[in-house]
Amino acid sequence: MNLLILFGAFAAWGIVHSLLASLASKDFFRKTLGAGFMRLYRLGYNIFSVISLVPVLWLMWVLPDRTLYTVPAPWKYLMLAGQGIAAFLLLYGVLQTDTLSFVGLRQLVDPELKSGVLVTSGLYRFVRHPLYSAGLLFLWLTPALTINQLIVYLSATLYIFAGAYFEERKLLREYGAAYAAYRSVTPMILPGLLFKRR
Repeated sequence: MNLLILFGAFAAWGIVHSLLASLASKDFFRKTLGAGFMRLYRLGYNIFSVISLVPVLWLMWVLPDRTLYTVPAPWKYLMLAGQGIAAFLLLYGVLQTDTLSFVGLRQLVDPELKSGVLVTSGLYRFVRHPLYSAGLLFLWLTPALTINQLIVYLSATLYIFAGAYFEERKLLREYGAAYAAYRSVTPMILPGLLFKRR
């Protein structure tokens, strides 16, 4: 039963999160509420995404649960160090992009903000979505795992890969041939794993 509740809660969050990120939703809000509202869209979207994820995490902790495994020392400390590295990589990846735009603050002062430049250096030299890579690394290096956590982590992993697929389509529309060339030589999420397109 927990599996259905947690998977359903995460799926509902993922669907709403994806719909609000879509170009169709942005066009709808732009036409309905005007261009001025769109200055708040990214910031509001980020705040809503975090707040709406809280009930899923709450369910993960309060529903009946049992431990699947606990990694003993010294391996536990290696995994915690790996999580620390993953957190650093997340921060570094965000800083490599236009952080203020990523959060949604730059749009408040620059209503005519256009797409930024395509970043292909730093972490983006190794994978096209380093934030997803670091996030997955952080999740799966958890040294103690329960069944509820496993359900949420699997749901998040599926969502990340699906989200990356749809984000790729948006990036191709935005950057065209430049992104296609970058995509042809850079793995999506797993460093060293590149599937050639025919």
